[in-house]
Amino acid sequence: MLVLVGGAAALLASCRPQATGPITVSAIGSAPQLVNPNLRPLDPPAAFLTEAVAQGLVRFDASGEIEPALAQSWIVSDDGLRYTFRIRRLTWSDGQRVTAEQVAARLRAAISRASRNPFKPILAAISDVVAMTDEVLEIQLRGPRPNFLQVLAQPEMGLLLNGRGTGPYRVEGEGNAPLHLALPQPDDDDRPRDPVPDILLWGEPPAYAVTRFVAGEVELVTGGSIGDLAYARVADLPRGALVFDRPQGLFGLVFTSAEGPLAAVEVRRALSMAVDRAALARALDAGFEAHLGLVPGGTAELPRPAAPDWAAEPLPMRREQAAAAIAALGPDTSLRLRVAIPNGPGYEIMFSSLRRDWARIGVEAMRVAPGAAAHLRLVDAVAPANLPTWYLRFFTCDASPVCDAAVDETLQRARLAATAAERQAALAEADRSLAALTPYIALGGPVRWSLVSRRLTGFRPNAFARHPASELIAEGF
Repeated sequence: MLVLVGGAAALLASCRPQATGPITVSAIGSAPQLVNPNLRPLDPPAAFLTEAVAQGLVRFDASGEIEPALAQSWIVSDDGLRYTFRIRRLTWSDGQRVTAEQVAARLRAAISRASRNPFKPILAAISDVVAMTDEVLEIQLRGPRPNFLQVLAQPEMGLLLNGRGTGPYRVEGEGNAPLHLALPQPDDDDRPRDPVPDILLWGEPPAYAVTRFVAGEVELVTGGSIGDLAYARVADLPRGALVFDRPQGLFGLVFTSAEGPLAAVEVRRALSMAVDRAALARALDAGFEAHLGLVPGGTAELPRPAAPDWAAEPLPMRREQAAAAIAALGPDTSLRLRVAIPNGPGYEIMFSSLRRDWARIGVEAMRVAPGAAAHLRLVDAVAPANLPTWYLRFFTCDASPVCDAAVDETLQRARLAATAAERQAALAEADRSLAALTPYIALGGPVRWSLVSRRLTGFRPNAFARHPASELIAEGF
């Protein structure tokens, strides 16, 4: 498929973006659909669309900082337990007035028992959501949470009522490809709206998205990952068009089985010790930042995250110890791993590197599809906020087969801690315990990439890899 980029580009070379007019965007994934994030995960096209037409209480600006959205202002209590939001005078896309009770009901749905929102474990910090008046609501927390607003700014916290949002954009026309997003004229204002361009949005596979950009059909490609970076690398791109976000998050392998040899922490530890992360970073050619621990440095509430006890040892020594641990299984026990990894040239490079590393210690690895039965599964996810609990709760006993009930109790103690010091101590204890347990093979931090036209002067790489439509700011419009 890599040949398609160059070949299709030649056929479409006569198409060039106009100096003015709508911003054309291709998000890597399926056709953009406005879906309920409490029911289905959002791929990049759905996330871009949701962010545009179903804003939450707050949102990210171009630099990843928090700014008002549905809420025009907010106050945080001195103890950090109450967030009070004043709602803008807005309507849903069907013209119905937005009330604080409607917003509160949507937030309560996100934390309900039936919710499948990916941030539900973090949202468990919410004890109640109360509409104080028609325009004021209060979110009450069980304990103070730094950076809580970063969670509320995510597309997964976009607010829908009967499939409708509050903007700032609205879908024009019948919803055919490309999807046309426009900022409506305010109902109560005779002045023309600010000169912010409309958006034409496609959702499509990475090769098609890159081809459109090279041909001048789109001005922004968003949602790229390490898996599909090679499509951009082989394309004839303008200088500076390829832009990287390097957010915090998880990029590594989670154990999906704790049976047989993998029940032994020594075996899981050996698999992690054997990986040459520096060689992997060179092979991926993505500015990849290697990690050894579960929680990256710089995470709030966990200033000194735990590292594996072998972190300071040179790779040859680590591999020698790892090979001994595998050999200790006995001559009649061979370790053959099924590793679930999505399609994509970057993921293929990653698996080839891992397979070579494990072969050195006597372990055979086979790649399988993401939905197939496997011993390990790739996780490539951006953290929604600078919170250690997002990482640690991946490995509670209701989420991971490799777990420790004592760690769950420690995390519960952190959730209910009366002081910040008690909470930090509990989080550090849980982190140390998980580092010793080895439920996860850390490889590095996630990488996200975009292709950006020079016209989009408002585009900024940021810590959350979020690029809202309203922040692109096209030059010359």
